Amino acid sequence: MDTKRVMIGMSGGVDSSVAAYLLQKEGLEVIGVTMKLFDNSDIDVLPDKACCSLEDAEDAKSVCARLGIRHYMLNMTESFKTEVMERFAAAYQVGDTPNPCIDCNRYIKFKRMLHKALELDMDCIATGHYARIEKQGDRFLLKKAVDETKDQSYVLYSLTQEQLKMTKFPLGTFRKSEVRQIAEENGFINAKKHESQDICFVPDGDYYNFIEKFTGKSFPHGDFVDLQGKRLGEHKGIIRYTIGQRRGLGLALPASMYVVEKDIANNRVVLGFNEDLFSKEVNVKDITLSACDSLEKEQHLSAKIRYNQKEQPATVWQTDENHLKIVFDEPQRAVTKGQAAVIYDGDTVIGGGTIE
Repeated sequence: MDTKRVMIGMSGGVDSSVAAYLLQKEGLEVIGVTMKLFDNSDIDVLPDKACCSLEDAEDAKSVCARLGIRHYMLNMTESFKTEVMERFAAAYQVGDTPNPCIDCNRYIKFKRMLHKALELDMDCIATGHYARIEKQGDRFLLKKAVDETKDQSYVLYSLTQEQLKMTKFPLGTFRKSEVRQIAEENGFINAKKHESQDICFVPDGDYYNFIEKFTGKSFPHGDFVDLQGKRLGEHKGIIRYTIGQRRGLGLALPASMYVVEKDIANNRVVLGFNEDLFSKEVNVKDITLSACDSLEKEQHLSAKIRYNQKEQPATVWQTDENHLKIVFDEPQRAVTKGQAAVIYDGDTVIGGGTIE
């Protein structure tokens, strides 16, 4: 593809700013866009506590001015509410633990933004994600970043061939330290800006209060029980708890116990011991395969079931059009419904889906 005009999503952070600079260095015509995803007043936080704030937009605008490129705001609030926030709240209510960054990438950044770019006659889009795209024959492969400590291929697994074809990741071959250095050398206002580790629309980490406010629902107290069904105490609302959780249960127990299951139908949180958290088999739904058309034959690959995990050896096969089965060589701890399972062959993403 002969790329000349690129639209880059700019959050106001150092990564997307340096990505814009690198694209410009390639001699491309670059346009920066900052997506307005929500109103801070809607999520009940102070403006300086959330990303996507006016300050972030101003930082992106400042970098664009320094580079001499155009900057626009894209209002994505309605799409973000429907495709990300509503999915997030709905998942918790059925006992899942979702990853909204994956939904944001799937439905907003690489769908809505790409659609807008094509409307404006751009050749492709770009972001500051740490990942690589390589063309192999007629197929575009998503690969891990060179800096594995920053690799974001896990949250990008849902990109389709068409999206990979139309996307650039300029930071894929850079280390984070190099990116900071480039930003400082170019006098970017955000060169030393800290990174948010929180979900953008829940910056205080209090998912429970966000979901109550967003849905207008309250979640009743119920029973903590052990694996035999014996009552151990009272929980404070089932959406407060995640698989593998030990702290914050508010129980005086003779030994450490962990959340091993959420029984939504009976409003019970089931507790067990550490050894009860391990399992080898994982069923995956809503799959996207990018490196191949199907995985109908068993293949020994590797997989990860959460973002901050090293992928683990596993046998994987496709059970139907929308499902995969993963059997790990060694049992994995705290397999969690709603999280993503992503399949790798070395540094290439084969695909992934949502854990059932």
